[in-house]
Amino acid sequence: MTAIILALTSVSVGAVPRVSLLTALPGEEIFTLEGHSALRIYNPDTEDDIAINWGVFDFNSPNFVYRFTLGETDYLCAAEPTDWFIRSYIVAGRKVIEQVLDLDSIQTETLLQLVAQNLRPENRTYRYNYVKDNCATRPLDFIEKAVGRKVLSDKASGTTFRNEMRKFHADYPWYQFGIDLSLGRGIDEEISVRESAFAPVTLMHLIGETELVRETYEYGAQRVVAEETPIYATPMFVSLIILVGAIAVSFMRRSRWFDTILFGMFFIEGCVLAFLVFVSTHEATSPNLLLLWLNPMCLLGAVLPWIKTAKKARNWYFFVNFALLILLTALVVLQGRGMNAAFWPLIAADALRSVANIKRCKKTLSHS
Repeated sequence: MTAIILALTSVSVGAVPRVSLLTALPGEEIFTLEGHSALRIYNPDTEDDIAINWGVFDFNSPNFVYRFTLGETDYLCAAEPTDWFIRSYIVAGRKVIEQVLDLDSIQTETLLQLVAQNLRPENRTYRYNYVKDNCATRPLDFIEKAVGRKVLSDKASGTTFRNEMRKFHADYPWYQFGIDLSLGRGIDEEISVRESAFAPVTLMHLIGETELVRETYEYGAQRVVAEETPIYATPMFVSLIILVGAIAVSFMRRSRWFDTILFGMFFIEGCVLAFLVFVSTHEATSPNLLLLWLNPMCLLGAVLPWIKTAKKARNWYFFVNFALLILLTALVVLQGRGMNAAFWPLIAADALRSVANIKRCKKTLSHS
C-alpha cells in the first residue's frame, strides 16, 4: 500500500496521469444489481495503472454479520491493478465501462493527493451507508473536490431513493419486497439529481452527460441477464394465495392453525422491523409505518385463539389490531407513500381475520 501511495504522489513534471471512472454493470447477486464504481489512475510515464475501489469489506472482521445487521458495516478503500479489477468482472460476465475524465494537471494532482491520503491505513476504513456513502458516492465526492465544484445538479430529480432502487430490482421482486419491508419513510422523500447517483449505473449515465467525460471505452461483454420471475413465484401471487386462504377459513369454524401461522409470520417480521427501527443504526430504517401492522404484538394473534380463558383479551387484541390497520391505510393514503403492492393482500388478510375473530369472540361472550 505504501508503494501505491508513493506512486500516486510522485508524478514527474509534464506527465499528467489519466483519471477515469470505471463502472461494472449489474451482476446476478443482489448486492451487485446497481453495478459497481471505482476510479482508474494511469500514469503513462511509469505505466502504473491502478483501480481505487471503495467497495471492499472483510468478512473475517469480528462480529461481521451482527454488525452488518446493526448498521455498523465498515468498508475499505483499496487499490489493485486495473487489469485485475477489469478482468474479474469480465470473467463474471459483466461489462466494464471506462469514462476518461477531462481533468487538467492541477485537478489531477489534487485528486491524486486526496486518493493517496484516503489509502493510508488510518483513513481507508469508512462507515458504509447504502444510499449516502458507498462505492459510487465516494468517487463522485473525490472528483468534485478535485475540480472544485459540483459535477451533478442539486436540483430535484422527481424520484426517490425507493423508486430509484426499483428500477434495478424489477427482475428481483422478492429482494424489493424485503427492501420495502425493512426501509422506512426516509427513502420516500424526493431526492436531488446528485443523490440519485448513489447507484453506480446511474452515476455512470449522469456523469456521461457532463462535459467532464472526454472518452469512453468498453471492456468485455455483458453476459449476465436477469431471468424473469415466474408469476407464481412473485410476492403478489403468494400474497393473493394467503388472502384467498384467509377468505376461505373465515367461513370455517376451525381456523386457529391458519391464524397461528399467519400472525406467527407477522410476529417474526415484526421482531425484525422492531430491531431495525429501535436497535439498528441504519439511517433509512426509521421511522417505519409498517410497525403498525408488523410488530412483536402479533404474537398475541398467533397464541390467544388457543387459550379458551382469554376470550376478552383476544377480542381486545384483534379490535386494536384492526384499528391500527385502518390507521396505517389512512396514513399511507394521506402521505402518498409508494407502498409495495404485494403488501395490500396481506393487510387485507390480516384485517379479515381480525374482523372474523372479533365476531367470534363477541358471539362466544354473549352466550357465556
